[in-house]
Amino acid sequence: MSEKIRITTPLTEAQARKLKAGDSVLISGTIFSARDAAHKTMVEALERGEKLPVDWQNQIVYYLGPTPAKPGNPIGSAGPTTSGRMDAYTPKMLEQGIKGMIGKGSRKPEVIEAMKKHGTVYMAAVGGAAALISKCIKKYEVLAYPELGPEAVAALEVEDFPAIVVIDTEGNSYYEEGQKPYRRL
Repeated sequence: MSEKIRITTPLTEAQARKLKAGDSVLISGTIFSARDAAHKTMVEALERGEKLPVDWQNQIVYYLGPTPAKPGNPIGSAGPTTSGRMDAYTPKMLEQGIKGMIGKGSRKPEVIEAMKKHGTVYMAAVGGAAALISKCIKKYEVLAYPELGPEAVAALEVEDFPAIVVIDTEGNSYYEEGQKPYRRL
């Protein structure tokens, strides 16, 4: 793996295209959280011709379902959700300008094709480190669909949020490359 690359949001397509599978990144700035219920709601709104509650152009979405915050903290545990849960909605959401996604697990081929088309990277956060990840989140504010509880769309102010680029804008997969040395011929 390479040295850690610092990213300050927003993330442009040019910046996203420079990131390669296997890069370790530290993200600072504002990122947005949304899970499958929010994605479904947003795609349905787009199909009705409605405006979305967030301008997704050059933004990073974190597939997150946080636990309640303890007193004095902005958020509870903040680990990633399995990204495949969003795959049915992702191509339509990438059309809205998203340039980075953070979650865990693999993605479907049609999502990878949409990533290549729109210049979007997919990053993984470590699932077992939810309590540690929450320390990188300085502010958590629900922006839309509060009735969805932890699946609502929210803005997160983050500082040095750690992630690994697992699928880059060319469709290269660190999941595949990382396994190669351990495969039998």
